[in-house]
Amino acid sequence: MRFAHLRGPDSSDIRLAVIEESTAILVSDLLSPAPGTLQELIAGGDDALEALRDALANVGAPRHPLGDFGFASAVIDPPVVLAVGLNYAAHSSELGLKTDTAPTVFTLWPNSLTGHEQTTAWPRALSESVDYEAELGVLIGRPAKDVTAEDALGTVWGYTVVNDITARDIQFAEAQWSRCKSFDGFTPTGPFVVTADEVPDPQDLHIWAVVDGQTVQDASTGQMVRSVATLIAHLSQSITLQPGTLISTGSPGGAGYSRDPQIFLRDQSIVTVGIDGIGELTTHCRIHD
Repeated sequence: MRFAHLRGPDSSDIRLAVIEESTAILVSDLLSPAPGTLQELIAGGDDALEALRDALANVGAPRHPLGDFGFASAVIDPPVVLAVGLNYAAHSSELGLKTDTAPTVFTLWPNSLTGHEQTTAWPRALSESVDYEAELGVLIGRPAKDVTAEDALGTVWGYTVVNDITARDIQFAEAQWSRCKSFDGFTPTGPFVVTADEVPDPQDLHIWAVVDGQTVQDASTGQMVRSVATLIAHLSQSITLQPGTLISTGSPGGAGYSRDPQIFLRDQSIVTVGIDGIGELTTHCRIHD
């Protein structure tokens, strides 16, 4: 199944919807009471998802053109957003950073979450070295503690696309990476979350990014230094991963910082990051004085 958080043209209210091709079926038309967000649906466990599947098969709910809606962040109110750095050798090398013996992990702040086709703006005085990073996002579906790599994918609820936007000058000026990646709107997600059964192998996905019409990243998730299963197993040794936790699993090579000449996101840049079979996520950039 494929889900999105949608906004109608005349309302700022967020509606959880099932997406089928170019149509949206509002979950509130399928269930009563209905989960208002994907986080609430995930918290309901397997029973909640199965009830929704049954309703979708048996309830004659209206189908709305997807184009009638705007998108909110595909992930809303997660317990935490965990980001993994330096998880593709090519990206580590191009930044001049070493891939450590353990994953580089940091948090992204909730104010950074935003949706497909939204505008991310930042002040010129704060950074003119803002970069893109296409990443596979993993949503945890049940509490995961001390899971093995062999069992780790069984804890996954679904997958999404993440653009881990980064102020490179701040990244290299500070000892930690949360602030440089957590400006308002610096973590677009979506447009969709795809349930885990739709992704047989998260290490066999084409991942890419296009900035102002130029393809700048073109890789496979199979190039990760540590697989999705390995990351979940590692993280679960020290913390219990709660349902709804979003893990952003790192970016492949091709960052704008390392190019010659460098490519940074400019005022009115349009950046699209995508993963085949999951979705294409577009962000509009504005820089203000």
